[in-house]
Amino acid sequence: MDFSVVNIWAVLVCGVASLAIGGIWYSPILFSKLWQMEVALSDERIKGANMPLIFTATFLLSCVMALCLALFFGGQVGFTDGLLYGFFTGLFWVGAAFGVNYLFERRSFLLWFINSGYNIVTFTVMGGIIGAWH
Repeated sequence: MDFSVVNIWAVLVCGVASLAIGGIWYSPILFSKLWQMEVALSDERIKGANMPLIFTATFLLSCVMALCLALFFGGQVGFTDGLLYGFFTGLFWVGAAFGVNYLFERRSFLLWFINSGYNIVTFTVMGGIIGAWH
């Protein structure tokens, strides 16, 4: 693996972008109530969570995802191709993998749509950031 093709600043911005997208995606503006209903997560249980740990771990894992995406791109992808490849990564790798798990777990199509949709949007944005900032 050639880590010299990775722009660490782009990876860090992708981590922040992932949190921002998740903040909107799983907010009352979009899917929070539907998502909570689908995963049987009450407001009380959410309030009792260790949010600093959750957000820190989410940021770090998002940076790992962005790092891997940048390594796959190899520094040869521009903004437009980055968006396209990020979209394909979200849809066909993450979305399809979730689909397999959700089928066996008997989870709903709605939950698959919500969670996969977040990842599709996130990987698309990550791809654009990495592509533009290689």
